Amino acid sequence: MSMSHREAGERLLQNAGTLAEKITEKQYRLQPDLMERFGPIGKIRTKEDSRYSLSYLAESVLVKSPGLFIHYISWLKVLLAGYRVSAEDLEVNLQLIKESLEEEFEHPYLEFLLEYLEMGIEATRQSESHRSFIHASLPYGLEAQAYVQHLLHNQRKEAFELLETELDAGASIRDLYRYIFQPAQYEIGRLWQQSEISVGQEHFCTAATQSFISRLYSRWLLQPNQGKRLVAACVGSEQHEIGLRMLTDVFEMEGWDTYYLGANVPNGSIVEAIGQHESDVVAISVTMTYHLHLAKDLIQRIRSHAETAHVKIMVGGYPFNIDKELWRVVGADGYAPGAEEAVAVAERLLIHPVSLDNMSAASESGKG
Repeated sequence: MSMSHREAGERLLQNAGTLAEKITEKQYRLQPDLMERFGPIGKIRTKEDSRYSLSYLAESVLVKSPGLFIHYISWLKVLLAGYRVSAEDLEVNLQLIKESLEEEFEHPYLEFLLEYLEMGIEATRQSESHRSFIHASLPYGLEAQAYVQHLLHNQRKEAFELLETELDAGASIRDLYRYIFQPAQYEIGRLWQQSEISVGQEHFCTAATQSFISRLYSRWLLQPNQGKRLVAACVGSEQHEIGLRMLTDVFEMEGWDTYYLGANVPNGSIVEAIGQHESDVVAISVTMTYHLHLAKDLIQRIRSHAETAHVKIMVGGYPFNIDKELWRVVGADGYAPGAEEAVAVAERLLIHPVSLDNMSAASESGKG
């Protein structure tokens, strides 16, 4: 990573809140009809959205990955459409971000920020296609469709009975995780993004799946232990932890001794847990792109302690799935797109204390 890219990203992160305030004021002066369309709460949300866009832009520049910002803007455009915010409104906001950056930043930092921002502006003019994550042609596709419908209709009992029926018919717990729970979570997220369900429904569905996962523990938790140890944690204030929980469970099914920390755990406590549990591998989950710098900070902290410097570190989550080389930038030893692939990558990391270049092949071969 070049020094200029890193400094540009860090400076924008530091100033995102102040800039978001200025950009919002500019937009409401330029488009006074926004107050009529959305009321005072709309102005608050415009400031929040502007801050998020600035943070995503900053992280993308910091790690030299324009695809992260482009993907975010494409996602945001679909989300905002559900709130009657047009692609044109979004483009105006991004143009005002450009204007504000030109006022606040000098070269060479400005050119890096504007290069990525222009790509995001262009993304607002492109058509989007967000297809379902569940298809009848996939393994357990019909069952996954039925499972999601049960949850959306508040039918928890029927949803769990569906899972039990599949288990009785020969499905494994890992089949449920991979072919029903995982695509169901993606699909619920897509439905929320497109305003087809409320945030309350999204939370209900996630909580239901988490409760089912807990109810299924008695069916598999007595796996023999192989002596390998995994510590798993989310960075910062991440709230999207169900994916990491499922990953940890799959490791446990493979005989690993796992220690799941979840979200909102201070870096010092994570490092302490790694040492206490004599972890062989650490799995770090990042869902929000604007938390990438936190992942890098955590990895550096793990490396800086003699007690934990030897531990292999694996990352995963939304930004790493968009940019398949991003794990190198944050300093990890490997990356996996899902729980099943993660086990294979972790095993290779322990067998071969390899360089990052060799680990790339290990990660690629684990993709499904």
